[in-house]
Amino acid sequence: MKTSVEISYYPLKEEFIPPIKKFIDRLNEYENLIVKTSGISTHIFGEYFELMKILTNEIHKSFEVPHSVFVIKIINADLNVS
Repeated sequence: MKTSVEISYYPLKEEFIPPIKKFIDRLNEYENLIVKTSGISTHIFGEYFELMKILTNEIHKSFEVPHSVFVIKIINADLNVS
C-alpha cells in the first residue's frame, strides 16, 4: 500500500538544527523513499511496511537526543505531487 507521511521533529535543545538535519539526511539515504522537505515539515512517500520500519529505526536513533518530539501524520494514499 502506498503511504504518505508528514513528520516534524522538534529536539528540545538549544542546538536543534543539527539533529534535524541528521534525521533528514538519514531518510534521504533510503532509495525506496521519496523525501521532500520544507521549512515546517518533511513529507515521505513509500510502501507502508517499509516506510514504517524505516521511521521506527530512524526515530529510535533520534531519541538519543533527550526530549525529542515527533509529530506525525500518516495517510494511506500516495499524495506525492510532482
